[in-house]
Amino acid sequence: MTKIAFISDVHSNIEALGAVMNDIEERGCDKIYCLGDVVGYGPNPVECIDIIRQKCQVVIQGNHDEAVVIVAYAFNRVAKQAVDWTREVLKPSETDSFIRIRRWNFLKKLPQVYEEEGMLLVHGSPRNPTQEYITVHDIAHGKGRKFEEFFSKFDKMLFCGHSHLPCVIREDLKFLIPTDEKYRYRYNGRKVIVNVGSVGQPRDGDTRACWVEYDSEREIIAFRRVEYDVAKTVQKIFSNPNLNNALGSRLKSGN
Repeated sequence: MTKIAFISDVHSNIEALGAVMNDIEERGCDKIYCLGDVVGYGPNPVECIDIIRQKCQVVIQGNHDEAVVIVAYAFNRVAKQAVDWTREVLKPSETDSFIRIRRWNFLKKLPQVYEEEGMLLVHGSPRNPTQEYITVHDIAHGKGRKFEEFFSKFDKMLFCGHSHLPCVIREDLKFLIPTDEKYRYRYNGRKVIVNVGSVGQPRDGDTRACWVEYDSEREIIAFRRVEYDVAKTVQKIFSNPNLNNALGSRLKSGN
């Protein structure tokens, strides 16, 4: 039996990441796959990168990771400010320490797509791995061809993040949020898209960190919610003049 933990959108939130890693260990997961956005928004990019490098067997690149090492494309003012500060914290000079250079190269060389045994892992979508969102609004607006293209790209499951909204989307375009299935979805052989939610900045009205456990033997996808010290992270953001207070305030509301 293999149990895989899927995490995404850590966003430099070390308190949330630490709590999730403890939960993953308690659940006895064999592997940890990170679907991107290790950095951005939050106050602890260095610490989060170091934990992800140490703990995760697979890490793919998110749009904030890409923005830090390349360019912030189509970012709003608040997000870009956080990206620019994160780049200043991380980018090494020619004379910097080996660990600092290695940390930067790790973020710079992250792949954008990973495939394993019928599973496809991206941050955003198969069409645009770092930038494109997959949301319920596309279903509501009748963009069926878009989903036909998505589902043609994998054999069993697509795991993604980016929207910070945990859900399962079936091939018949039935959209399910975790509470619809009591936080557990049994895979039945039909293709599904699984958004694993966000560790460091949930946006579904639940302030708890979110991650997904996939039990490959029982073929059960379980959404996990984990309490963490939100107030501590918020205070760090409020104390950092390079991070907008709105980034802390939204942690308190989970939106």
